Amino acid sequence: METIFRSGLFQGEVAIVTGGATGIGLATALELGKLGAKLAICGRRPEVLDEGAAKLSAAGVEVFHQPCDIRDGEKVLAFVTAVKARFGRIDLLVNNAGGQFPSMAEGLSAKGFEAVVRNNLFGTWNFVSTTAKEAFIPQKRGRVVNIIANIARGFPGMVHTGAARAGVENLTKTLAVEWAPHGIRINAVAPGVIRTPGTDQYPPELLEKALRLPLRRLGTAEEVAELNVYLLTKAADYITGQTFYIDGGQSLWGDIWELDPNVPDYTPK
Repeated sequence: METIFRSGLFQGEVAIVTGGATGIGLATALELGKLGAKLAICGRRPEVLDEGAAKLSAAGVEVFHQPCDIRDGEKVLAFVTAVKARFGRIDLLVNNAGGQFPSMAEGLSAKGFEAVVRNNLFGTWNFVSTTAKEAFIPQKRGRVVNIIANIARGFPGMVHTGAARAGVENLTKTLAVEWAPHGIRINAVAPGVIRTPGTDQYPPELLEKALRLPLRRLGTAEEVAELNVYLLTKAADYITGQTFYIDGGQSLWGDIWELDPNVPDYTPK
């Protein structure tokens, strides 16, 4: 899609995009790179990371890539340190890495719940706190976008990620206040159902239900990337601690969960 941003907008700046080899992360990294930023991307799968870095390089983007498990604070610190050693600074952070799986709450194990919370909440905290301490706070400037999910009306069918993403939203608000004196802006973006490789794991009937929204289509990774990039620009320097929904109106209208007609109404005794 055609970008609205001027050429060279991020010239001289360095951006980290976690999970930057596929989907929304790759689309965001490509847009930032085409606008002049130097990119650092990470992920857990080396082969996927190599492919993503190759796509960025082919687009003329200077990119550093290294495997990193965002759940491991020591590995996150090693990655951030390596980025600083390569580029000398870090200006932008997009916390995009994460993951979940469909599961009804009554069938979800404690281990499964913990795994998703560690990935989506702890992983985001590891990256934002480490990058702030190692780069943003010392240089008195930093811009952060945390990718969450459409949690406006809960997240039936994926309680683990709903809880984790809600935690990230509150983390975003809290850090926006605490870190404002350091010149750090931090916002959250909440995509609806976006057509990416990640949606392939979901049953077709689930995606069909997702089309019950005012715009009646799935979003694209490029559309989310444009919003992410705007929030990282100097034009958005008076915006912090906010959550921006990009979901085709899904959070405003329609049934997000069907009640089982075979279950009788609950009557208090």
